[in-house]
Amino acid sequence: MTMVTQLDIETDLTFTADEIMTIVASRELSDGDVVFVGIGIPSTAANLARLTHAPKVVLVYESGTIGTKPTRPPLSIGDGELAETADAVVSVPEIFAYWLQAGRIDIGFLGAAQLDRWGNLNTTVVGDYDNPTVRLPGAGGAPEIAFNARKTMVVLRQNPRAFVDHLDFITSVGHYEGHDSRSALGAAGGGPSIVITDIGVLRPEALTNELVLVSLHPGRTIDEAVSGTGWELRIADDLATTAPPTAAELATLRELSGS
Repeated sequence: MTMVTQLDIETDLTFTADEIMTIVASRELSDGDVVFVGIGIPSTAANLARLTHAPKVVLVYESGTIGTKPTRPPLSIGDGELAETADAVVSVPEIFAYWLQAGRIDIGFLGAAQLDRWGNLNTTVVGDYDNPTVRLPGAGGAPEIAFNARKTMVVLRQNPRAFVDHLDFITSVGHYEGHDSRSALGAAGGGPSIVITDIGVLRPEALTNELVLVSLHPGRTIDEAVSGTGWELRIADDLATTAPPTAAELATLRELSGS
C-alpha cells in the first residue's frame, strides 16, 4: 500500500464518527511505539499511523505476531495476513510473559461495553454476575493489557449505557478509585491516558485521575457530551476543538479500509 502524502488530493472532507475516532487515535501513536492492538478501530488506527506519521510503529497482536504490516484490516487476530507480514511470530504465552508482563508494550488499545469516571472497563456482565441482564464477551487479554502496558488508550462510543456511574463488574482496571489507588494495587503500567469517543476526547486529571472532557470533535457540543455520560462529567477550562481530519488522513484511511 502506498502512503498518501498530497494534501491537495481530491477527498471528501466530510467524515463519519468511526473515521474521526480512528484518526484521533492514530495521532496518539509516535514513531517507534510498541503497540498492543486488537481488531476493529484499534487495529485500523495503528495501521493508519504506520502509513502516515509513524512508519516505525511496532504492531503486536494477541495471536503472537510482532511487527506486522497488514495491507488490509485483519478480520481477526488469527488472520493469516498478520503472520505473513510480521517480523516474527511467537507463541501467545510468550507475547504475554516476555512482551506485555515484561514491560515492553508502550501502548495498549482497549475497547469495552462500559467505562466509569476512572477509566475502569467492563466486558463481563451487565447486572448481577450470577444472574446478569447481559452476558458480555469476557476479558480475553484486556486485564493483562490494562494492568501492564505503560499506558492504555480506550476507544468507545459515548452514551449513558456505556459511560456509567458504577460498573457492575471491573474486568480491566483503569485508575481504580482515583488518585493513587491504582498504584496501590501493584499495577505495573500507567493506566488509561486517553479515552476517544464519537463526541470528543477525555483525559485523566493529573491529581485525581478522574476523566475530564478536554476536546470536542468538530460539530459536537458540550450538551451532547454531558447527556452521553452517566456521571457528572467535568469539562476542562481550556476545552479544545479536535483538529479535523486532513485530506491525506482520510484518503489513507479509506484506502486502507477499502471504502
